Amino acid sequence: MLAYAGDRFVLFPFKNMARMYSRAHGKSGSKKPLEKKVPSWMRYKPTEIVKLIVKSSKAGKSAAEVGTYLRDSYGIPDVRVAVGKKITQILEDNKLRKEIPDDLMALMRKNIKIRKHMEQNKKDMTAKHGLELTGSKIRRLVTYYKGTGRLAENWKFDPERIKLYVG
Repeated sequence: MLAYAGDRFVLFPFKNMARMYSRAHGKSGSKKPLEKKVPSWMRYKPTEIVKLIVKSSKAGKSAAEVGTYLRDSYGIPDVRVAVGKKITQILEDNKLRKEIPDDLMALMRKNIKIRKHMEQNKKDMTAKHGLELTGSKIRRLVTYYKGTGRLAENWKFDPERIKLYVG
């Protein structure tokens, strides 16, 4: 991988991108199945999987939680392969898509928790730096979602207003 390091380009021997701010290269985590076909041992039909997704979403689970729930409880390794659509597309078809995307909501919750911590610990500079990084990630995601049409063009991140929405 070729990367710009200050005044020159440097060839790095790794292929995975680094974390945004720590430059660490995480390797752990679950892996997708290698074959892009429905396993012979899976006993659920696509209509049953869609019903399970809708039921889980109505119970208050996010799209990522639904996928994990289906994998762990029902043995459905990949919804996209089994049904032909992503979980978010299925939720959108059934009018269950949330107004604010899950990843953005998680960052906003984190931002609010850090602000709450900063009110009690005004001299915590590490938390202040974390707040700046989280704010930067939020701004980047908001720009992306405005570009894709997922958020309205006039949508703004206001911590006081979002505090009421997030809770």
